[in-house]
Amino acid sequence: MSEKQSFNFEQSLAELESLVEKMESGALTLEQSLGAFEQGVRLTRACQQALTDAEQKVRLLTESNGQSVEQPFVAPGQGDFE
Repeated sequence: MSEKQSFNFEQSLAELESLVEKMESGALTLEQSLGAFEQGVRLTRACQQALTDAEQKVRLLTESNGQSVEQPFVAPGQGDFE
């Protein structure tokens, strides 16, 4: 299964929130904080991409003369134009 297919937005967001709480608690060492920050950046980017993909799909479903018309959706990087 590809990374996009196995991505769970809610789980990633919960993990990001947990990382923030740990960092804010002050209980992490500097190295642990840097690692948590790096992981947080990766999670933030993945969540943002998932939101962007969802927004694009909503646009495809709703922007046809005011009618909800379903159209094929190809996520960025998965099209025939590369």
